[in-house]
Amino acid sequence: MDRLLNDGRWVAGVLLCLVGAFVPAADAAEPQSLAPLAPPPGSRPAYPLPSSPFLPAPPVSSGTSPGALPGVVAPPGGVPASPATPAPTTPTEKPAPAVPQVNQLPQDTTRQPIERLLEPTNPIPPKAGEEVKPADYTYFPTLGFAGQSGVRPRSGRNNEYETMEDRWRIGLPEWDRYGVGHPRVFDYPYQLGRWFDPYRQSVIKGDYPIIGQHTFFEFTGTSSTLMEGRMIPTATTPFESTARPFTTDFFGRSGQFVFSELFTPSFDLFQGDAAFKPVDWRIRLTPAFNVNSLSVQELAVVSPDVRRGTLRERSWSTLQEWFGEYKLADISPQYDFISIRAGSQPFTSDFRGFIFSDVNRGIRLFGNADGNRTQYNIAYFRQFEKDTNSQLNTFTDRRQNIAIANIYRQDFIFPGYTTELSFHYNNDPSAFKFDKNGFLVRPDPAGVFTPHTVDAYYLGWTGDGHIDRYNISHAFYWVLGHDSMNPIAGQPVSINAQMAALELSYDRDWARFRVSGLYQSGDGNANNGHATGFDGIFDNQNFGGEFSFWRRQRIPLFGVGLTNDQSNYANLRSSRIQGQSNFVNPGLWLINSGVDIDITPRLRSINNVNVLFFDKTNVLETFVFQSNINRFIGVDLSTGYEYRPRLNNNAIFLGGLAVLIPGSGFRALYNAKDSPVPGLFSGFMEMIFQF
Repeated sequence: MDRLLNDGRWVAGVLLCLVGAFVPAADAAEPQSLAPLAPPPGSRPAYPLPSSPFLPAPPVSSGTSPGALPGVVAPPGGVPASPATPAPTTPTEKPAPAVPQVNQLPQDTTRQPIERLLEPTNPIPPKAGEEVKPADYTYFPTLGFAGQSGVRPRSGRNNEYETMEDRWRIGLPEWDRYGVGHPRVFDYPYQLGRWFDPYRQSVIKGDYPIIGQHTFFEFTGTSSTLMEGRMIPTATTPFESTARPFTTDFFGRSGQFVFSELFTPSFDLFQGDAAFKPVDWRIRLTPAFNVNSLSVQELAVVSPDVRRGTLRERSWSTLQEWFGEYKLADISPQYDFISIRAGSQPFTSDFRGFIFSDVNRGIRLFGNADGNRTQYNIAYFRQFEKDTNSQLNTFTDRRQNIAIANIYRQDFIFPGYTTELSFHYNNDPSAFKFDKNGFLVRPDPAGVFTPHTVDAYYLGWTGDGHIDRYNISHAFYWVLGHDSMNPIAGQPVSINAQMAALELSYDRDWARFRVSGLYQSGDGNANNGHATGFDGIFDNQNFGGEFSFWRRQRIPLFGVGLTNDQSNYANLRSSRIQGQSNFVNPGLWLINSGVDIDITPRLRSINNVNVLFFDKTNVLETFVFQSNINRFIGVDLSTGYEYRPRLNNNAIFLGGLAVLIPGSGFRALYNAKDSPVPGLFSGFMEMIFQF
């Protein structure tokens, strides 16, 4: 058998030799000369590279014009046309003289080809008296809106490659993917763009460098329009003047309407590779312009001066963000880094904004390690005062000092779960401050009205992510410190309070089912020198439902807020943005159940039910001189929608309705003389457009 196989191999080899001897003679016809393929009829011709201050326009020679060769465009100006490639000759003709090669380099066979291709960053210039051979390829237009190139061209080539200086603006040929002529209603790849088109690549959106090959510019313009109607328990002024004669009830009409228009253009200049690699440096400026109005039904709401009526219109402009960022070092091959950022900058210290979430003046050292599985921040903020009605920054120093350090660890124990440890320090010195409308905000207009200093230290552990198919978000904070003269307690107090929150959710197809709870410890004795009610520094919470009445609205109570806007804490604080933290408060229990439904990929419905209780009521009884206040606050029902017509953030429409059904504890605080407080409704619509 082995001998038969060997004989077979010899026979096959002889047959292959005989076939090879005759096939070349049969196929010895002269090959056709290679020529560029003409574009299909009706298609767009190729274009030269985008114009550049460093790239002169391509000249038109006196001989054959570039248009004479279908699909071929002349190379950049200043470079002579390439000599025509000689046609192959038959064996009976004399060979044509060889074309001298420019920049002939010796072959390097000691390394891999990819190493030889990537090594030469400065091609060898031509020798004196030699012509420079232009690129032998077609120049196609760059996709999107690429703008002018900022790369100075260099001459030269070798026998490995043709140089293409601006690697970002390498064009691609037109492609009619569906063969229907590029209608506007179709989403086509490989399309050119315009400067005002945010849905295509653009040099002003950071897709192409604006200087060189590594410096980018990004412009973002955002317009947010809010219209909201609400019912807020509103005290009348029977001892001064009332909106209606013969008013005797302490609480009057509750209707209010708010309008706010905010426009923020943002200018971001940075150096880097735009993806994967952190930026080397960044400069950002974001001015902000706001117009707002408030219409109410009672006097002394828009201002303590009843002569100001029931309508307030205000406007404000400022430089909200201004900071510089610089990367100090790369610390690993996985792009782990250390950077520093200084100026007015956004920062949220945890996943849900329970303690600090603001845009303000500060300096921050941040970075990551272990392939981005560990992130950390060390930040110091010296707070600016806020404008009362727009909630934007002013340039007035508040003298408040905030220090924050945190560290995150991804995939902690469970893949997809991130945990965080944090430390916050708040030093809020004594001050006497009236807001822009004339209301006292520091100290709180309660109790002894004495300026005081708050020093508070927060220790926290939070987490967010998923464990298997179950989503989890949790937080625990413990605050210690000292208040030199708490207004409600009327004496110095030591601070020792806690807060905890937990949310569990489960995704089932197009629905997310959610349960959550929040605990804010309260003070059981306002006069014992120990403050055990929890409060944040500058919280902006995303918990318990974004459309919730209790979280969205400020509910006033004798000059302070039973609760403040964008916060769940029942803290008896004059203002979330201008007041001081108050640790003598009733605290809160919040129990939540909700469901989010993706009706379509563009439309989402968000629904929540919150049951609310005070943790302790002794502080309230001391504050309003009333005994036996029940702990039950009420039930908060909310529903709303989020609509994204383009499946992105360029246009977002939000709308919601909420009602707070008062419980016995809430009614004890806000009942009128002859009638109980009714259900409190609110409804809003917000339109956000972004370029």
